[in-house]
Amino acid sequence: MSSGSNLPLSGTRLWADLHDIARIGGTPRGGCDRQSLTDADAEGRAWLQERAEALGCHLVLDRFGNMGFLRPGRDASRRPVAFGSHLDTQPTGGKYDGVLGVLAGLEIMRALAEAGAETEAPLLLVNWTNEEGARFSPPMQGSGAAMGVFSPEQVLDTADAEGKRFGAELSRIGWRGRDTLPEMGAYLELHIEQGPELERGGHSVGVVTHALAQRWYEVEVTGESAHGGSRMEGRRDALMAAAPLMAAVEEIALSHGGRGTVGIVRAYPGSRNVAPERAWFSVDTRHGDEAALEAMGAALRARAAELAAARKVGVEVRDFWHSPGQGFDARLRGFVRDAAARRGIPARDMPTAIGHDAVYVARRVPTAMVFVPCHGGLSHNEAESMTPEWAEAGLLVLADAVLDAANSQEPF
Repeated sequence: MSSGSNLPLSGTRLWADLHDIARIGGTPRGGCDRQSLTDADAEGRAWLQERAEALGCHLVLDRFGNMGFLRPGRDASRRPVAFGSHLDTQPTGGKYDGVLGVLAGLEIMRALAEAGAETEAPLLLVNWTNEEGARFSPPMQGSGAAMGVFSPEQVLDTADAEGKRFGAELSRIGWRGRDTLPEMGAYLELHIEQGPELERGGHSVGVVTHALAQRWYEVEVTGESAHGGSRMEGRRDALMAAAPLMAAVEEIALSHGGRGTVGIVRAYPGSRNVAPERAWFSVDTRHGDEAALEAMGAALRARAAELAAARKVGVEVRDFWHSPGQGFDARLRGFVRDAAARRGIPARDMPTAIGHDAVYVARRVPTAMVFVPCHGGLSHNEAESMTPEWAEAGLLVLADAVLDAANSQEPF
């Protein structure tokens, strides 16, 4: 079997699964709050386990909570072809970010079981822990730990905003394992684009060529608190000093052709009638060129120094996280491109500006990503939406590429 054309793959079943699991952590506005290592995350994991094991897949659970469901192949000496994504969401996330890739993988396993079909290489469906980084930062910790990007201690000791530790919360919800995921021969990930390009161009599939580089910073401004009724002259208001620096993030990104975001802002002491003595905010920068990304960081630090002098405050720009640019495997990209062509599905090559588990996996394993559109490119939002047809297109292309990789005469 060289493709999934003869498999009973069902876009209808995939669509039903997407909306069934969306009830877990569902929000009043139609989105999902299934943050990593919460009770809702545990329930979503159990939902997946029940369905995957019913298909004869064997659960492999590692110490970071990464879930792998293994289906044997005819040739046990081959490394498995893996595919999947993540079930965790943002606090006000949508129904499709991450979960689409996991449930499309589940549908592939279901169709294979129904057909009684075998593959040469084993198959491995993966749900990575804490891709989003919403509760525990930085993101993609499960895949990062599995690929050696982060040390075990670095991940397990990460604290959330309430001081709760990753490892302790993983144990609390009952999903801390002892296994090691099998060494993968290849990895493929289906994901919504989280951008508007596919929809605008009338394409149903994106073949992801590479991921942009990212640098995240933490910025702390230190001034002096003052009564809200005190004179304006001479104030060393940390938040008012931070405000133009936050605005500069957007200006710097636009001038360098990159991306810049301030996602979290905090002011202390946090009283209505006190000018803050300290302000803290996060900065996310991204660019396709590593040198340009570094130039964006240098520009941010230069602007910080100017504001510190002008406002007579202290400003510290601290490095928080760096993910270099990452290319994806040419051979696997070819399988994705060929699958779309065979199916008559309009496709295009494109980069991703967004971090995914596939970016970390690609450092050690041949990897490819398949994008499908979402309406208006809107994601990390309860209004995130897509069509059943787009979901099915991604399923069909993913299935064909997975089977082409698993049955290739040149094993991965």
